[in-house]
Amino acid sequence: MSAVKSIKSAAKEAKMRLKTRFWEDYKKDLEAGVKLAEEEGLAPPAVKSYFKNRVVKSVMGTSEEDEKFYSVVKEMLDEAGEKPCDALDRLMDKRLFYALSYENRERYLFRLSDKYLTALERYDRERGIEQCLGK
Repeated sequence: MSAVKSIKSAAKEAKMRLKTRFWEDYKKDLEAGVKLAEEEGLAPPAVKSYFKNRVVKSVMGTSEEDEKFYSVVKEMLDEAGEKPCDALDRLMDKRLFYALSYENRERYLFRLSDKYLTALERYDRERGIEQCLGK
């Protein structure tokens, strides 16, 4: 039953995107971004990838937890103006970390590090394109 509901809701969302000219707006933004990128000397495929990723996130959605984590990382990087050397220390839940066993602490740090590196790649990608596009 829930699969039918999710298909119904996905169809409803798709219909709403068509009604609100989502795809036409996306195409205009993409063309304007590519034109500006060419004027600025940036590779058009990078801009296309940036817009594609934005649309995929919009259509597919991302987990709230991942977006919250990315927002914390983005704020930290914007505030520092550079990549801080103590990023993992800033991002970790210290109360949880110190309650874990040695092996689980290592797992926690590896997972946190992986999430941070993923967020860092996204940040670098988005900042580079946004700066070029003047956003």
